[in-house]
Amino acid sequence: MTIFSKIIAGEIPSYKIAENELFYAFLDIFPLREGHVLVVPKTETDKFFDLGEEYLSSLLLFAKPIAKAIEKSFDCNRCGISVIGLEVPHAHLHLIPINEANDLNFAQPKLKLEAAELKAIQEKIVAALA
Repeated sequence: MTIFSKIIAGEIPSYKIAENELFYAFLDIFPLREGHVLVVPKTETDKFFDLGEEYLSSLLLFAKPIAKAIEKSFDCNRCGISVIGLEVPHAHLHLIPINEANDLNFAQPKLKLEAAELKAIQEKIVAALA
């Protein structure tokens, strides 16, 4: 079981943003920027493009309102998306509020946020989803 499968199963706590029968979205606890969300399929597949066609098409439809909520919640030009997939062998999509291309640079240092800050970010995005 990957760490993402354990998060989906509730074995590891997370700051959930949204969930349906196929996907689970939650805050990255080591974000590049405040509002960095991971969208994860509930099926455990290592490589993003090994997901079935139904997952690939449904994933973007699931992520779209979350991306719009991120844009409403943070001062940014847009919500950027990235697929890296090297740290966890479980397909996932990064949604990150960005103002420039370098905001998606995973080589830069990650933020270290307190639990209260993460909770406030979660609440802000979830409220914008409603």
